[in-house]
Amino acid sequence: MSERWISIFLDSFWKILWPGLRLTIPLTAISFVLALIIAVITALIQFADLKVLKQIARLYVWIIRGTPVLVQLFVVFYGLPNVGILLDPFPAAVIVFSLNEGAYASETVRAALESVPKGQIEAGYCVGMSWLQIIRRIVLPQALRTAFPPLSNSLIGLLKETSLAANITVAEMFMSTQRIVARTYEPLLLYLEVGLIYLIFCTILTRLQRMGEKRLQTYGRSK
Repeated sequence: MSERWISIFLDSFWKILWPGLRLTIPLTAISFVLALIIAVITALIQFADLKVLKQIARLYVWIIRGTPVLVQLFVVFYGLPNVGILLDPFPAAVIVFSLNEGAYASETVRAALESVPKGQIEAGYCVGMSWLQIIRRIVLPQALRTAFPPLSNSLIGLLKETSLAANITVAEMFMSTQRIVARTYEPLLLYLEVGLIYLIFCTILTRLQRMGEKRLQTYGRSK
């Protein structure tokens, strides 16, 4: 590695990392929290078999899962202004990533809800619980423990997908790298560098995922 490459690598590391900490991580966290809320509501609607709402929920999942997230970003950021809806880049990215991840996560949560034995639900009714009490006290705690590993994987995937927000001018980590490439003409070095930073972030999330799984296993044995 030449001295110029070393100089560019060291000089650009913080310039790439800082937008990651300032925008990529918040974009991922906010979008994932909203996605979980959407996912749980969508999954519960389907689990409860509410006829009209169930069809709406299925339509939402079908459309979102069947179209690329990049197209969704362009529709929201570049398309909605044609009907008078103007959004800044960051809120537009949050909306799209939340809706997109919510559709995928809702299927994970729905499957986890359906994995809870029917006998436990019937037992809840037998002791006088309402449907909401059964969901809150019996079904959701077990379902979310089951869904934790795949949802954690979805979070890691979402972190990497946020790089697409550069296409709607969100100045996150990948766009910052593109700007440095335009100045230095060193795409190989800099794209490897931003890949390394993404790898660091994902490794941290993977470690947290394993810690969470161990705690859930310990909690499950103690119950």
